[in-house]
Order: sequence, then C-alpha cells, then structure tokens
Amino acid sequence: MKLSTLLKDVEILNMYEDVEVERVTDNDKDNLKNALYVCIDGNHVDGHSLAKNALKQGAVAVLTSSDLAIPNQIIVRNTRCAYSEIAANFYGNPAKQLKLIGVTGTNGKTSTSFFIKEMLESLGKKCGIIGTVKNATGNREFDSVLTTPEPIKLHKMFREMVKNGCEYCVMEVSSQGLHQERVWGLNFEMAVLTNITPEHLDYHGNMQNYIDAKLRLFSMTKSACINIDDDNIKLIVNRIECPYKTVSAISNNADYTAKNVVCNKDGVRYEFVGMDCIGRIFTKIPGRFTVYNSLCAVASLVNLGFPKDDVFNACKSVGFIKGRAEIIETPKNFSVMIDYAHTPDGLYNILQSVREFTKGKVITVFGCGGDRDKSKRAEMGRIAGDLSDIAVVTSDNPRNENPLLIINDILCGMEKAKSRIAVIENRSQAIEFALSKARKNDIVVLAGKGHEMYQIIENEKKPFDERQIVKEYFNIK
Repeated sequence: MKLSTLLKDVEILNMYEDVEVERVTDNDKDNLKNALYVCIDGNHVDGHSLAKNALKQGAVAVLTSSDLAIPNQIIVRNTRCAYSEIAANFYGNPAKQLKLIGVTGTNGKTSTSFFIKEMLESLGKKCGIIGTVKNATGNREFDSVLTTPEPIKLHKMFREMVKNGCEYCVMEVSSQGLHQERVWGLNFEMAVLTNITPEHLDYHGNMQNYIDAKLRLFSMTKSACINIDDDNIKLIVNRIECPYKTVSAISNNADYTAKNVVCNKDGVRYEFVGMDCIGRIFTKIPGRFTVYNSLCAVASLVNLGFPKDDVFNACKSVGFIKGRAEIIETPKNFSVMIDYAHTPDGLYNILQSVREFTKGKVITVFGCGGDRDKSKRAEMGRIAGDLSDIAVVTSDNPRNENPLLIINDILCGMEKAKSRIAVIENRSQAIEFALSKARKNDIVVLAGKGHEMYQIIENEKKPFDERQIVKEYFNIK
C-alpha cells in the first residue's frame, strides 16, 4: 500500500517520500521490514527514542510528533490519533460498515457487553465482540490481551467482522483506551455508561482525570444509556454530550426502571418499565448487579428501535459469562462462585448480592494485584471482612511486589473481622482451605481472577485455573 493512501485525511506537517508500506506497527520488536513505524510516548518507553533503530531494522517511514532529523519522517500533531486514522486506512475503514456499540464503566462492562451481543444474536443480528474476556469476529474467537486493543489490532478485527458478515460490534471501551486514542475516529451507534468508582488511579492520577477519560466516549456516539443510580454519574450526567436515556432500579425519574426485583441463586427477575412499555425480564445470571447489566442492555436495544417484546424475550437467551458470577456446583451441597471482582465496588456488589440469597455462610477468597493502585487494598479488606463469614486473604497477581506486603495492606482494613480471617499466601492452598470450611448451603466466592487462567508473578504469567483447582479438590472430571 502506498504511504499516501495510508495517510489519507491525516493532517501531515511536512513533506515525505511516497513509498510502499507492507505493515504498520508501534512495536519495535515486530518485523519492521517495509513498515511504517509509529512513535508512541508510552508509560515506560518513548518510541521516538527508537525511531533511528526502526529505520535500521527496515522501516521505510516513521510517524513522529516532532522533527527527529531522520529520513522519511512523517510529522503529525499527535501520533496516537494519527495511528488510529492510519490503522483504519490500512484495513479499508471497516468500522464504517459496522454498527458499533461501546460499553464503558468501572464495573459491568464485560457482562453488559455479553448481554447486548447475545441478545442481538437472538434477534437475528450477527455480532462481533471485543473486550476483557474474549474477542469474537463472527467465525473466530480468541483470548484478549487488552480490553480495548491497540489501533492496528482493533481495525484488523473490524475488517474480519465485516468479512464474516457481522452487522454489529459490541466493544468494551476502557479509560486507558480512550485516553490513549485507541478508538479515535470511531462513530458509535450507542454508548453505555454502567457506573464510575475509583479505579486505575495509578494510571490516571486522580478521579477527575479518570472521569474525563470515560466521558470522551460520549462525544463519539449518536445516543447513550446511562445508569443514574450511580452517585458519581449523577454528578456528571450534565456533561454527557449526546442524547441519552437513563436507567434505574430505585428511582421513578429514569426513562427505564426495574421494578419488583427478585434475586436468587437461579437468576434475576424484574419488570422493565418505560414511558411506553412494560415487560417481564428474566436472566439466569445471579446477583443484583445483573439487574443493572441487563437493564442497560435491554434499554439500549429498545432505544435502538428493536421490537420491545422481542428484546424482553432475547434477555432469557443470555448464558453464563466466564468469570462473572460463574457458579460451580459441588458434590457437598454448597456452591462455588468465581467472579472477576477486583475493585472495592466490584467486591461489594458480588458479596452483597450473594448475601441476599445464601442460606448458609459466605466464604470469600480474595487478594489485590501488585503494581496497581494501593489505596483500594484496605477498603477491599474492610468490605470482605464486613460481608463474609470467613475471609481468606491470599495472593492475586502480585507482579513485582512482595505478596505478603500486599496482604498486609489488605489486613489494615480488617481489624474488626480478625476472628474470621485466614491468611494463606498460596492461592491454591487458600482455595482448598475455603472449600474445606464450607458446608451445606454455603457459597465460596473466589474473587479477583474471574476469567483469567494465569497468575502474574514477577514478569511471568503462570498457568492458574481456579475451576481446575475446585474440580481436583472434589475429583470431578
């Protein structure tokens, strides 16, 4: 492809030689022969410092935000924005042939995205999905690396979806993805805001920056669905730049509300009430948070114009989502629930929901990730201590931190629950201990890992499957 074709509609600040380009990348470890190398100022390395080496490795042009005095440099104001535009051009702008639905929020992005995807497919619409648990492009599924992928990978998936006949794509849009312009230039049919609580403050610096990043999605969409039961969203709803509908499970002032909610281990039932419609909703996924996830999904599809009764019926078709309130029944008449809850709000929601329908004890196994926001550790400890009959504090993804120091940070919030705490650093042993303490009608909640099939210890991803640990404990094949 000619460089000039890649740069169509990209604002260029200098003259350049129009060469043939075979690939586009911002990774200096990729094959750079005949590549356009994109200089990205990242968290750890500024790609501009690698530009000369990229040329030595075979790159035929370099995208930069400053004059590096090197051959065939392409100078732009913002390499991240230009990267997204170039990635779209490289794959023939496939996103323009898809109806995009973006879901953002601290918690609930994955579940809400899966609700929308599976309901669309029940309504006869072929749909791809991009997010935390997996990516699916119509005929192919594969594991995710980033919740919102880098531009060249993102647009490659869009192209594959179009090729496979997808009409819709539902994607989780992370705050980092928005801040780093990975979705720059995209136009969404619908955007969903599930909730906002403190998260990724180690990256964004403060809550205001985090909120500002989330809100960028709502300047890129035709319409939106907003959960107004969230206190932080109430404070910023006047900053939403597009037409929107509101949902609530506690207020009559929303456009769509959930009434007569019933939650138990077998799922959730409620009445979906709007100004011009009412319908009965059932989903087999347990937990009060499921009310909000499904409510946002149903409201979004109703707002997009799908027949209301068909949407209500489609909600029944949504299956279990890996690592999201995922239930494993055991031969000992108690249940194990695996959930990704890794924030204070997420942990509170899952444990509060479990307490609603558990006849026996709630036994929680959890930890906190290393090299991440330390301020949430004591708060997660307090929540687990308050809402669990037994809380087992263990390791999560310690990364480059000492697991015992992370555990000590957690224990600072658990003074009131001392008599109900066990500390077992080894996560496998912690799970086995929790299982040994469970009795009839109890629920053991394994929080924090969810869909992840690994533990990150130092810089290594080591295989770790909580489902397998449970099955081996009970000799389940």
